Amino acid sequence: MYSFRNDYSEGAHPKILEALVKYNLVQEDGYGEDSHSIKGKELIKTHLGSNDCNIHFIPGGTLTNLVAISSFLRPHEACIAPFTGHIATHETGAIEATGHKIIELQTDNGKITGDIIAPTLKDHHFEHMVKPKLVYISNPTEVGTVYSREELKDLYAFCQENDLLLYCDGARLGMALTLEANPLTLEDMASYTDAFFIGGAKVGALVGEALIISNDTLKSDMLYYIKQKGALLSKGRLLGVQFETLFTDDLYFELARHGNKLARLISNAFAEIGCEFFVDSPTNQVFPILKNSDIEELMKNYAFYVWKEIDEESSAVRLITSWATSEETVLKFIDDFKAIISK
Repeated sequence: MYSFRNDYSEGAHPKILEALVKYNLVQEDGYGEDSHSIKGKELIKTHLGSNDCNIHFIPGGTLTNLVAISSFLRPHEACIAPFTGHIATHETGAIEATGHKIIELQTDNGKITGDIIAPTLKDHHFEHMVKPKLVYISNPTEVGTVYSREELKDLYAFCQENDLLLYCDGARLGMALTLEANPLTLEDMASYTDAFFIGGAKVGALVGEALIISNDTLKSDMLYYIKQKGALLSKGRLLGVQFETLFTDDLYFELARHGNKLARLISNAFAEIGCEFFVDSPTNQVFPILKNSDIEELMKNYAFYVWKEIDEESSAVRLITSWATSEETVLKFIDDFKAIISK
């Protein structure tokens, strides 16, 4: 049974495990003051185009969203997000539990624009309602679509014009940064958001995300917020070693590129067979629409999620490739699918 359910089924890239073992008995300062955390941040900054960004290593994506969004907002302020956004669907109400409402907006492709946001700003116009203050996006989105540089730039301009913060969940950011048809960079992310994070757990790390804060007004007291939310590890080296390794010789981008490449093998093969797709995703998430009977057969040897029922006879499924997925596995999966539909 091979799983295409997610891109964190495996542990960590061997180079990360080797580094953790290599430096295991070397004494270091705690709470992110270790030499590896410092070096990891320096390496990331070479891609940001600025030394002014603050970088904080945090154990997980949900915790990063919780710490960032709750600290950026005042008690009466709310967060705007697409209805598919991770904070709206898979974080157990973490943001709402801090007292901040999430205003969910409908979207066909997981992305939101100024035109989609504008009516909400008009509706929430006085003190008897929560005040929209932060726009949450993810890149790639939960359905694998990506924001281009121009789309991100336009959305950021809209946010600035309307006194809104733009925050990006980058759990799979590497996949958006390694598409030839979408020349987006970490420097663009730092330039056209107020804050974002670089996901490590889904791109080869054992655990960990890197929160990047560009907006000077959001930097103050962040370590206090991180500590208060239980996100400041005493053994911060655990995160530092991993990000130092990921950003040495651009390993992070290599692993993300690999996941995208193998997903394209699947999507191209399924398209040639004549499959339609629930959404056009260029990243490592693929959403083919399959017959329910074929899905049942595939699930005898492969694990994946049935994403959405299309009609009585067919459903969209989600297949995710990772930094550790082998081409051999993907080719076998394609052959097995072809055998099923040829019966």
